[in-house]
Amino acid sequence: MLSGTFAALENPDFRVLWAGTFLAFIAFFMSTAVQGIVAFNLSGSNSAVGFVVFAQGLAQLVLGPFGGALADRISKRLVIMACQVVITAAFLGTAVLLALDLITLELLAAGSFLIGSAFSFLGPARQGLTVEIVGPGLRGNAIALSQVALNASRIAGPFGAAAFLAVGAIGPAGAYFGMMTLYVGALVCTWFVPPTPVSGGKRPGVLGETLKGIAYVARTPRIRSLIVAYILVIMAGFPYVSVLPGLLKNELGRPASELTILLMVNAVGGLMASLFVASLADSPKAQRIYVAATAVFGLGLVASGLAPNYWLLAGAMFVVGAGAGGFQTLNGALVSHLTDQAYFGRVIALTFLAFAASSVIALPVGFLADAIGERATVALSGSTVLTIVTVFALGGRLSRGDGGGAAASVA
Repeated sequence: MLSGTFAALENPDFRVLWAGTFLAFIAFFMSTAVQGIVAFNLSGSNSAVGFVVFAQGLAQLVLGPFGGALADRISKRLVIMACQVVITAAFLGTAVLLALDLITLELLAAGSFLIGSAFSFLGPARQGLTVEIVGPGLRGNAIALSQVALNASRIAGPFGAAAFLAVGAIGPAGAYFGMMTLYVGALVCTWFVPPTPVSGGKRPGVLGETLKGIAYVARTPRIRSLIVAYILVIMAGFPYVSVLPGLLKNELGRPASELTILLMVNAVGGLMASLFVASLADSPKAQRIYVAATAVFGLGLVASGLAPNYWLLAGAMFVVGAGAGGFQTLNGALVSHLTDQAYFGRVIALTFLAFAASSVIALPVGFLADAIGERATVALSGSTVLTIVTVFALGGRLSRGDGGGAAASVA
């Protein structure tokens, strides 16, 4: 099974791209932890953490659909490198502000907005470049391996954040300098990936291409169902991360910095699940495991909200990570199989809107947590995820193909 798991890594160009992706993901998950801790320490409220996350989500929500259209019309490698330069600069600027003790909640949110703007274009381009490099036969496996990189970095990122934060003389400023360095490494890796051909001929404008992509999804029921389910589950479930610092401090009497440990435990579960399902991403079992993993994610969130102490919360976080890892890995694999390559960037951009929406939702979720408590908020998120997956599963939307060849290959 493990040999099938890593099949796409036999392609040398994909190996280089994967290495850069891994470094970038480590930096991202370092920023998730450090940013939340800095925001909470600046204000002491869940809504402040939500505000910073909201800024990133707003940028992605507005620009995300256009990012996919751009990835389908110009060099994906060039788009990735330009975005990596922007993110590197944002990390550097935040690091300097922290080092000079000039950081404010508003400036932290501004940096988050800039990073979210870059992510809007980077994500679809990177996924599109991945499928171009490996070809149709390994699409699902390559996308799943990208998810493996993401889940492995969810361990390395919080670990790195904890290491920086544990040294008082380094602290958050040093962590941001570390993130910048990782993105420089990712940029170097991308430089060594050969460019892929760009389709020629006269094409409509970016807005026209975006609308064509939306129309393609709208007329393809199987893809439409997967994307709608994905967006709803991510929106309902993933804002829990912005509530965790408050849950630790207010409900369990633990320091907010212990968020890094919870995120690492969560990531171990996600990595184990993504490694398991990567070899099944191109198999007929993919859809059933997808539904089961989503349900596990929801149950884990409910258990997290009900956990009476820190150690049981950590156990529940492992379950949350495992469910989320399997769910995200298989969603990407299923969508990659069903999507015509000409529309791939735009379709992937719509799935990235899920994270944009969840970041935007983080702000009202923060206000809700301040009003009803962190426990109730996390448990409510899990219950909502369970409701969504039940409705889609009972409606047959997650288990019915379109009747075409691509659908039949994963049904």
